[in-house]
Amino acid sequence: MKPTVLVLRARPPERLDLSPLVPHRLAGQSAAGIEAIELQTTRHRICLGDAFHLRLGDVDRIRIEGDCDRLDRIGEQMTGGELMVEGDAGIGLGRRMSGGRLTVKGDVGPLAASGMRGGRIEIFGNAGDRLGGPLAGETAGMRGGMVVVRGNAGERIADRMRRGTIIVEGRAGPYAGSRMIAGTLIVRRRSGALPGYLMARGTIILGEGAEELSPTFVDCGIHDLLALRLLANFVAAQSRKAAASLRKRLRRLAGDMAALGHGELFIPEQE
Repeated sequence: MKPTVLVLRARPPERLDLSPLVPHRLAGQSAAGIEAIELQTTRHRICLGDAFHLRLGDVDRIRIEGDCDRLDRIGEQMTGGELMVEGDAGIGLGRRMSGGRLTVKGDVGPLAASGMRGGRIEIFGNAGDRLGGPLAGETAGMRGGMVVVRGNAGERIADRMRRGTIIVEGRAGPYAGSRMIAGTLIVRRRSGALPGYLMARGTIILGEGAEELSPTFVDCGIHDLLALRLLANFVAAQSRKAAASLRKRLRRLAGDMAALGHGELFIPEQE
């Protein structure tokens, strides 16, 4: 059966909340019922049929066509199925997602995978700031699942990450893995300044190092660890490029000693 397809009519004049458009919420609904779903906005009442052309098919497989950074909260609380975005997406992509597969063939805004608990997100473009991080007032960010970014990522990715894996094939901005509680962050290219800032636990691997390292990390020497080779085998199914970075001899730094100090940061041997 063909997927359900939503084609954006035109760039909306304001941001749209697409959180209702996930498979488990559309199950059993007619085309008319889906078109009547309200997309919360700041000024006007807009229904899905006002903003999108709908071609109803299998609601377990949804495709959104339309390159627009004003489409927020796509895949929020998604529990299963597949959701594909053919273009850019806005803020909060995949927030509190617990299952399923979410794919974006473009760039995404800030706070993607915030509070994510399971499932898989793949972003073929760039990711904004605070990927996998918490909203203001929350104590933890990403809590499980897998995120793969084929491009670059912004500042403070994996902030307060508790569990799961984030792989960035490009570069990352400053403070990558800040305040990490646990989990794994892999950045294939160079990171901005102060990765792992105030991290308590967790693992950060930087394939090309960082612009500046915090002085509160302790150099533990150069290693060729079996654990990293096993991690490389796991990562290879998601990103061969990132897996190659794990099969080299890496320098291990322990920290952040300004916090609990049970985290670890791996950088290239020559640094």
